[in-house]
Amino acid sequence: MLLASDLGGTKTAVGLFKRTSGRPELLDTREFPTLDFPGLSAILVSFLQTTGTRPSEIEAACLGVAGPIIKQVVRLSNVPWQVDSREVIATTGIRRLWLLNDVEAMAYAVSALKPEELHTLQTGSYNPDGNMCLLTAGTGLGQAILVRHEGRLLPCPSEGGHADFAARTPREIELLQNLTRRHGRTHTEHIVSGPGLVNLLRFTSQGHSSLLKGHEGDNDDRELPAAITKRGLEVSDPQCVEALHLFLGIFGAAAGNFALQSTATGGVFLGGGIPPKILDAFELPLFLEAFLHKSPMEHMLEQIPIHVILNRRAGLLGAAVYAAAMTR
Repeated sequence: MLLASDLGGTKTAVGLFKRTSGRPELLDTREFPTLDFPGLSAILVSFLQTTGTRPSEIEAACLGVAGPIIKQVVRLSNVPWQVDSREVIATTGIRRLWLLNDVEAMAYAVSALKPEELHTLQTGSYNPDGNMCLLTAGTGLGQAILVRHEGRLLPCPSEGGHADFAARTPREIELLQNLTRRHGRTHTEHIVSGPGLVNLLRFTSQGHSSLLKGHEGDNDDRELPAAITKRGLEVSDPQCVEALHLFLGIFGAAAGNFALQSTATGGVFLGGGIPPKILDAFELPLFLEAFLHKSPMEHMLEQIPIHVILNRRAGLLGAAVYAAAMTR
């Protein structure tokens, strides 16, 4: 069997997969509240015990974790942990195990996704020889490039979500100034993420929204982003409406930038927890307008297919795909 894990800031998913000649087959999966455990090894041990799986039954494991991996060690971006593959192997007893950046792991799932697991925002004109790119919006903003090499797609990690936020309009310049005063430096993840939605509402309401009561200086409430997008979609709260509109425009601009940087003529994919939950918001023109508004490259961007990944276990699937490929 193959073991896959997708470590998130809120929850960590772990799954068992059966190797097949094609897409690995999911046998069992469980979710664990990430911060209820002292580390990733403890989550994996709990999973093995809960499912009655012996470490010797695991042929290979791939663990998707948020952060840059250096020599199979990573200090996580949104969780106060360090993960070292050698420690995980020693603690769990799993003999063959790799750490992979979580968005890079999800990128390995892109080629294995079924048409019904995608929601298309722009049909474009698929280029079978082109690169692809993936952006994930959830607890943070993740990015990965899928480079086309000799007919194969090779996912490459990126920490581009932490790149400087590029304001485009007078209102976005105000937002940039506001967030820079607050954080010292503003990167795109400060906006295109769950905590980013809270930052946006704090900005649009000047900190006076009723949703923010009890959360001054706190962006970690997991219910707030959902409440903001709900009110924004219902057009029941003008401050939430503006926050959602800013989110969509800045997300679209960031996706367009990344598509240009990676020459992603094979497609742009949006993953993570937020995009599939706000599909109605993508019916507004804000995301696509910002994506396309990049003279003189509009023609290229108009041809790029854009898809939202609907499979909530895509990160797990990608990790399993990688584990299978490494042990063929």
